[in-house]
Amino acid sequence: MAGPEEIDQRGSSSAPPLTIRPARIEDVAAIRDLIADDPVSARREDLSQGALAQYEAAFRRIDAEPSAMLFVAEAGGRLVGTYQLTLTPYLSRGGHLRAAIAAVRVARDLRSRGIGTAMMRHALARAREQGATVAELMSDGERADAHRFYRRLGFEPTHRGFKLKL
Repeated sequence: MAGPEEIDQRGSSSAPPLTIRPARIEDVAAIRDLIADDPVSARREDLSQGALAQYEAAFRRIDAEPSAMLFVAEAGGRLVGTYQLTLTPYLSRGGHLRAAIAAVRVARDLRSRGIGTAMMRHALARAREQGATVAELMSDGERADAHRFYRRLGFEPTHRGFKLKL
């Protein structure tokens, strides 16, 4: 996994320098809080202290998987964003590598300050470095602001996703 990388947030002169780095086990509670801090995720995340062990176990599975990377964005000593990047080889398209970007979150009080853009640029750079030829993401249908954000970055809604709870 790549080490910490300081990101220049052009146009965000009031924001402290942003560092994007691989997540660590001690980040898990803050990551969970970032993930849960929206109306859609708040319905499905468990913020009780007793549930933290489940999130830590999930982190360990992600950390042990070479094709999965969990990153955090840090500014002024605070975790202000997170995302997961997973690389999957496919037989289609001549055997290409696909990058899936998931669980993209920015602290509610710091949205629209370039943090999400910096994280997405970071994710796309990591994906290209690994040889991925396509980047994709899924976003809950209720997240209209996120959809506008992804479109501004050049993502196009080309497929329809389906989900089956197991």
